[in-house]
Parts: sequence; structure tokens; C-alpha cells
Amino acid sequence: MAKAQLKNGPKSNPKVQHKEESESLKGTMASVMFLGFFIIVTWLGVYFLFVDRF
Repeated sequence: MAKAQLKNGPKSNPKVQHKEESESLKGTMASVMFLGFFIIVTWLGVYFLFVDRF
């Protein structure tokens, strides 16, 4: 059976870890905004195509 091991090294700095997570989330936010914009433009295009036919 595996035994749990404790890390005896220096404690990680929470501020540094928080900064790295924040930088990662900026890219995530940009990707989500781009994807949302693409979906909205696609739906508007399909809607106007539908309206134009009738």
C-alpha cells in the first residue's frame, strides 16, 4: 500500500502561486471571449440568412 509523504522542503509562497494562476486565467478569459464572439457572429449570420429568405 502506498504511504503518504510529507514535503520537508521550504513552503511555497502563496503570492507567487496566485500570480501564476492569474496569468493563466487571462489567457482563458481571452479564449472564452473570442469563442463567445465567434458563436454570436455565427448565430447572427444564420438568423439574417433565415430572415432574408422569407
